[in-house]
Amino acid sequence: MKSVADITLNSHLQGLSRPKTVPVQQIGDKFGEALKNSIAEVNQAQVSADRAAEQIAAGETKNLHGAMIKLEEADISLRLMVQVRNKAVEAYQEIMRMQV
Repeated sequence: MKSVADITLNSHLQGLSRPKTVPVQQIGDKFGEALKNSIAEVNQAQVSADRAAEQIAAGETKNLHGAMIKLEEADISLRLMVQVRNKAVEAYQEIMRMQV
């Protein structure tokens, strides 16, 4: 007679033998959407930083501290986006160098 633990173990092992498949197009769509959203966020940070710098230059605000924070956030987010792009290009180039 099998114990409850054996049945649970068997059910887990049977679940592992049938991998769940996700259509490639669906994965590509999700990745594309995530990439599009992150680029939009970086763009928004750049626009916000530019606006803050313009307000400081025009004398509309005296919040230099807040403007500098926005400028640094925009700079860091742009640097991160460039590094992600560089890694993606490197990965693509590595795939293209593979022999089939």
